[in-house]
Amino acid sequence: MMTRLRALLRPRARPADVLVAVLLGLLGFALVVQVRSTQKVGVLANARQEDLVQILDELSNRSDRLRQEVSTLTSTKEKLTTGTGATEAALAEARRRTQQLGILAGTVAATGPGVLVRITDPQDQVSASVLLDVLEELRNAGAEAVQLEGTGDAGGVVAVRVVAQTALEDRSTGIAADKTHLVAPFRFIALGDPGTLAGAMAIPGGVEDAVRQQGGATEVTRGERLRVGALRAISTPRYARPD
Repeated sequence: MMTRLRALLRPRARPADVLVAVLLGLLGFALVVQVRSTQKVGVLANARQEDLVQILDELSNRSDRLRQEVSTLTSTKEKLTTGTGATEAALAEARRRTQQLGILAGTVAATGPGVLVRITDPQDQVSASVLLDVLEELRNAGAEAVQLEGTGDAGGVVAVRVVAQTALEDRSTGIAADKTHLVAPFRFIALGDPGTLAGAMAIPGGVEDAVRQQGGATEVTRGERLRVGALRAISTPRYARPD
């Protein structure tokens, strides 16, 4: 009698119970996803109309640049794969690529439209991490060539070409850019779409606010023909080899 009673009281996982548990788990997952999506949408919903327009313009500009790049690559492929003039097209493409890689590597001077970002630091509090944030915002906005300027140890303006390997470090006064000592005022010269670059600097809660929190100030000026003239010496890789 007691054995039968225990068997009746023992919980059993019926198929219907398993199905209900699975459905409840899926419902909970859906609620979590919905809450997170709502939070992300809420950030944009609380943004000002000017900020939304600025973000939309930046996305549109990036889309246009990608379409242009696709069009250029498609045209180049057609020229290189046709029999007529393939050699001349290949040489022209090689020269163009060499110039482009030279700009990216910092071994070739570049001119074009862009922005001047001047950062004053009267209290000597603007850190290298904040300047790195400025640089990353410029890169994310499509900056194709960047130069950082500051006052050197001798008192004159010193320019450093900024590339992928550039390192920014804090010093007792000012910063070190690729081991070159610079003190404020700092100035970034960035080539790219002036409107997009200037908009990236003015995003609420972005770099301008970060500089202001450390006692500095930011001034952005657009230009149609700026020059990035600082060059970087080519170094031979010690370990990396072409694959």
